[in-house]
Amino acid sequence: MFTSLIRTLIMYAAILISVRLMGKRQISQLQTSELVVTLLISELAVMPIQQHQDPLWNGLVPMVVLVACEILVSLGMLKSGRFRQAVCGSPMVVIENGRVLQDQLRRLRMSTEDLFEELRQAGAFALEDVAYAIVETNGHLSVLKKAAADSLTPKQAGVKAPQEALEVVVVSDGQISRKSLALCGHDPAWLRGQLSAQGAQLSDVFIMTVRTDGKQMLIRKQ
Repeated sequence: MFTSLIRTLIMYAAILISVRLMGKRQISQLQTSELVVTLLISELAVMPIQQHQDPLWNGLVPMVVLVACEILVSLGMLKSGRFRQAVCGSPMVVIENGRVLQDQLRRLRMSTEDLFEELRQAGAFALEDVAYAIVETNGHLSVLKKAAADSLTPKQAGVKAPQEALEVVVVSDGQISRKSLALCGHDPAWLRGQLSAQGAQLSDVFIMTVRTDGKQMLIRKQ
């Protein structure tokens, strides 16, 4: 029992490190090579946990090799467009100028139900509103609406939009985020001064956000 626990913790740490080295991706954004490596790593991690007679290296060494291969493949895709196309494929247009390209759907083995589901998730609830739809290499559908059906922007309306401001969490459950403070050009001393001015202690704060335009929001713990 104790051996299984130790092996599980070691493999858990190894998987975390492996995924961290491969980069930050959501499951829906994984490229083909990344998905393959992720699946293989999960399979390799199970073997040393279940088979106590085998050394941990039987699982760790293949994982290191897979991560190294994925890093090399990623570097290769950065350097060569042809290599990237060979590994990941190319984006495919499925709607062009409002016309559904049936041949492309057949090549992708994508049903009309799948297409309409993806369109709805992209905010297009009528086919006549879509100018272009492209299936990206990670399987995500990118949609460009027709101008008449798209939302009116301040630029198109000829009005001046308010200046953009980034809002970041500088305190989360009493813990200061120095990186978030740095994004706003502040430091912990400034933060403590702001809390003091509002009559609050750091330990009393559940969430505090600061925007780059100076606005703040403070939510106390209940």
